[in-house]
This record gives sequence, C-alpha cells and structure tokens, in this order.
Amino acid sequence: MAAGFPPLAGGLVVLSWITLVIWEASPYRRYLQHGDWTSIRFGGSICTVLPGGRWLVPGLFYGGGWLLMTAAMMLPTSAPLMRLFDRMIAERPDRAKLHALLIAGYLLAWAGFGVAAHLLDRAVHAMLADLAWLADHAYVLGALILALAGAFQFSALKYHCLDRCRAPLGFLTSHWHGPRPRLEAFRLGLAHGAYCVGCCWALMLLMFMVGTGSLGWMLLLGLVMAVEKNHPWGRRLSAPLGGILLAGAGFVLFRALA
Repeated sequence: MAAGFPPLAGGLVVLSWITLVIWEASPYRRYLQHGDWTSIRFGGSICTVLPGGRWLVPGLFYGGGWLLMTAAMMLPTSAPLMRLFDRMIAERPDRAKLHALLIAGYLLAWAGFGVAAHLLDRAVHAMLADLAWLADHAYVLGALILALAGAFQFSALKYHCLDRCRAPLGFLTSHWHGPRPRLEAFRLGLAHGAYCVGCCWALMLLMFMVGTGSLGWMLLLGLVMAVEKNHPWGRRLSAPLGGILLAGAGFVLFRALA
C-alpha cells in the first residue's frame, strides 16, 4: 500500500483482495465469473424461485463481485487524491465520515459503469444464442475488445481524463470548498470516479475477455492503470500499450484464420 494511504481506503483495498482470494479458492468460485448463472445448480435454483430472479440475482452477485474488484483494483490508483484529501481534513472530527463518503462516491461511479457493462454482456450473450456463426467464431469478439481498448489509448478523451486524474491538487481545490463538507466529499469522489472511468473503462473491458474472476489479470491491469495515472512517465505508457493491444487483436485474428 502506498505510503500515507488513508487507513479507511487502505483497509477496504486489503479487505477486498482478501475476500476475492477466499472467494476464488472456495467451491463457489464460479459465482465470481461473469457467465450464465442459470446453468449453475445453486445459483440456478435461486434464479428460478425469486420473481425476476433470472436477471436480478445474477445482477446482485455480479454487482457485489464488481464492487470488490473495483475497490481492489481502482482505489489504489486514486491514492494521490486520497492522501491530499486526508491531509486537508486531518483536524476535522468527522474525518472518517468524509473519507467514507469520498470512497462511496468513487465506487458509485464505477458501479454505474459496471451496470452498463453487465447489460452489454447480457446483450452479447443473447446475440451469441441467436447468431450461430458468431457463437462459432467467438474469437471475433475477443479481437474487437482488444482493438477497442487499443484504439481508445490514442483518443483525446483518454488523455483529457488522464490529465485530470494526474492533477489531484487542482482537482481537489476545484471540487472542495467546505460549506457542505459531506455533500462535497461525496461529489468529489463521484467526479473523480467519473474521470477514472473515462480513462480506464476500455482497459477494464479486457476483464470480460480474460475472465472477471481472474486475480492475476486484476493485479496486472490494476498495476498498469496505476502506473499510467500516477507515475511521472505514465503518459508515455499509453501509446505503446495501445499499440500492443492493437497488435494483439491482429494476432488473434491471424491465428484464428491461419
């Protein structure tokens, strides 16, 4: 954990990783994956009993897993902002509540993206069920995800959001004024989370290709995004990473068609 990382955020990150490791090692590890829940005995039985369970139960479990994943992967990437915020409110008696609201706003932004990603994934699964050709050539979807993530690395939106994430002091002073500290702490987290989603959403989509329950890929992608956002030479990583992802998309297609 980064030096000076606020205890509440640091504890949440550690707890999230511990929970994910235990979940991955348990007999219920399949529930961490983003697949067809109705085909799993325990999950399928719940889905058929509850009203709307075929979409509600998978959504709730997926949402819980997604929040754990984003807390473990993405909160550490926001350490500079959280350290500055911690120093700014160090003498306040409601310091813990303000940190909690900051984190809640940040995770809410990522939860919104998670809902959108979940709905998109369900639509893709429905499309695969209706289109036999696409189901037989699933590598096309993998190549598309890699190409999308690679192309986004060169976009103006990517660099705009990265620039905002790389300037935590300016971001903090523009969103924190003090008259309504609790509301402003929540809005600060929500706004920072939105910019974080804006620069990292395409890389997070890679989790749907490699497996949303893969702890190794979570750790690797989280490290890449942390370096890209916070390291002095992180900006120079974006373009080479985009090139690697585009080359990966081409390699997938070449291997499939060769």
